[in-house]
Amino acid sequence: MAQLVVRNLEEGVKARLQRQAYRRGHSMEEEVRDILRNAVRAEERAAVPLGSRLRQRFARIGLDEDIPELHGQKARPMVFER
Repeated sequence: MAQLVVRNLEEGVKARLQRQAYRRGHSMEEEVRDILRNAVRAEERAAVPLGSRLRQRFARIGLDEDIPELHGQKARPMVFER
């Protein structure tokens, strides 16, 4: 396994990491590993467009059509019929 050394970490950040690790029953080292794993996972998820993620998530219940991506489109107000 790889090792990572973090230098010049502010004391306040270190103290908050220690408190967070304590609350979760982890060592500070394990807490930092979890934070790093989650950060990388979040970046990987963000690389897949939302419409594609929705389609993957709901495929088992029959959603087999493409969901258009809305990035860059203007927001339109909702129109309620009377």
